[in-house]
Amino acid sequence: MRKFIQKRLKNQKGLTLIELLVVIVILGIIAAIVVPMVMGNRDSAEANANAQVNKVVQDASERYYAMTGSYAANAAALVAADYLREAPKCADNSTPAFTIDNDTGSITEVCEPNSLPSPSTD
Repeated sequence: MRKFIQKRLKNQKGLTLIELLVVIVILGIIAAIVVPMVMGNRDSAEANANAQVNKVVQDASERYYAMTGSYAANAAALVAADYLREAPKCADNSTPAFTIDNDTGSITEVCEPNSLPSPSTD
């Protein structure tokens, strides 16, 4: 029996076409499950990064107000007064634009939650 199995294994030289197709189908199914999960994590990470940029600008603006009694006009004023080390950047690496309401100190969104550009179709 042992010789029969060894002979049978020795004569088997590769995978059949059916075995290759089964492996390819399994890999396709795994990819179909994993890719959306990874892309969802990317969007979530981007939204979290942009929320942090918004919070940093809001905090710097509040500190500026506490020291000067008025709100900064823009990010450049916060950088010039050393309340920010550098102008903030969004997750897509663009420089955000925002406005500060001088009466309430509320800041418009510095970075949109999903500001990354969509892939080009060129």
